[in-house]
Amino acid sequence: MMKGFLLSFQSEFYKSRKTLGFWGAIILPLLITGLAFVSVYSKSTDLAKLPPMGLWVQFSMISLGSMGSLLLPIYTIFVAYSVNSVEHKADTWKTLFSLPISRWAVYGAKYFYAFFLLFLCLALFALFNIAFGNLLSVVKPALKFNEYHMELQLIQVFYKLLLSALGILSIQFLLSLLWSDFLKPMGLGFVASVAGVILASNNWEYSYLFPYAHPMGALKSMLKQNQEPARSFEIDIYTKDVYVSLAVAVVVFIAGYFIVQKKSVK
Repeated sequence: MMKGFLLSFQSEFYKSRKTLGFWGAIILPLLITGLAFVSVYSKSTDLAKLPPMGLWVQFSMISLGSMGSLLLPIYTIFVAYSVNSVEHKADTWKTLFSLPISRWAVYGAKYFYAFFLLFLCLALFALFNIAFGNLLSVVKPALKFNEYHMELQLIQVFYKLLLSALGILSIQFLLSLLWSDFLKPMGLGFVASVAGVILASNNWEYSYLFPYAHPMGALKSMLKQNQEPARSFEIDIYTKDVYVSLAVAVVVFIAGYFIVQKKSVK
């Protein structure tokens, strides 16, 4: 089974390496952190007054704010769709499941390739934030990024965002398998994401039970209210919204295999 899984995973890479889903994992973090770099650089005179930790928070919140709101859910939805769209467009599901590879290996490889793209995107966000932050201290010495090390905290933050998106990934992955067209899974996911942002941003007490609210909820749970930005980070990775996200991811992933196994062989 492991050999079949690895072959299927490799196949997913070759099929998607020229798609927007794959390159989005690289371009999206580079673009957003690049814009954050330009923004902070252009405001360096005012921002130079901040303490080093405040600079890091100000800089990283540009990426975190955009990802924790709509970008992370939307990218997750798009990745889940793009991994399966190749088979839908070419109508190769029957051929794929007729190969001498277990259906579990094929299904698992597709899912974990989608997870890999999501992981790659957020890992690059953390890497580019660290790299561009340190670069700012070189090109603008007045910005004393080099006097405070925030690498661990940034890795923890993006790791939590990754965990918070897994529930969305599993749900959208299943929907994109069941529906071949673009509009149904993407449209439903977009509406649910907007609803999730509204619920989480308005502090609805049960928003942690709604998977599409988890990225925004994860970000808000790391920020203290009514405090200065330089003192605002409070990183608690395994909060209740993350546990719900993980539970939803596992349950939907397993249930999805049995649902798709019956549908795909007809």
